Amino acid sequence: MIEAENLEVDKGGTPVLSVASFTAKAGAVTGLIGPSGCGKSTMLNCLGLLEPADRGTLRIDGVDLTRPSNAQRRKFWKDRAAFVFQDYGIIEDWTAQENILLRRTSRFTRTRGTDSVREALDFVGLTGREQETASYLSGGEKQRLSIARTLHKKASYIFADEPTASLDAENRRRVIELLATCAAGGATVIVATHDDDMIRACNTT
Repeated sequence: MIEAENLEVDKGGTPVLSVASFTAKAGAVTGLIGPSGCGKSTMLNCLGLLEPADRGTLRIDGVDLTRPSNAQRRKFWKDRAAFVFQDYGIIEDWTAQENILLRRTSRFTRTRGTDSVREALDFVGLTGREQETASYLSGGEKQRLSIARTLHKKASYIFADEPTASLDAENRRRVIELLATCAAGGATVIVATHDDDMIRACNTT
C-alpha cells in the first residue's frame, strides 16, 4: 500500500502539486485524474520515487520513503516497481526479449527466463515475437511489450503515465484490460490519465 499526506512539490519556486491525502491499495487500479498540467505526472513520479517531494509524507508498506536514500530507491525500482510510460520506454534496436529482460543477448546464447518471456508475450498478444526488433512494432504493440516486461518482472507496484494516449481504440482496450489484470493479480496499479475508458476501469480515483 502507498500512503501520502500533505505532499507538495515546487518547481522553480512555483507550487505544482499539493495533495492532502492519498492511498493506493494492492489489488486495485487507482487513477490520478484531471486536465493536462494539473500535476498528475508529478504525483506519479513522487509515488514511484522518481522525483522527491518538497514537503509532506510518503509511506510504502508502512515505511517512510519521503526522502529515500539512493540505495532505497534503487532497491525499490529493481525489486518491486515497474513503469509504463506514454512513450513506451522501449529500446528501439533491442529485440522484444531483450526489452523484457533489460539486457542484450546473443541468439546463440541460452538465456535464463526465456520460458517466462514467452508466457508474458503470449499474455499480451505478442506470441512468437521474441526475436523481433522493437522498432518494427506498432505503437500499441510497444505499449503491450512494456506491460509484458512488467508481467515478467512480477512487480508489486505498477506506475503508468498516460498509458493509453495516442493508441487506437482496440489497443487502448487491450492495455486497459492488461493493467486491470495486473491489479487483479495483486499488484498496486497507479495510473495518471485523462482517458475516460481508463478512468472507468479504475477502482478508485
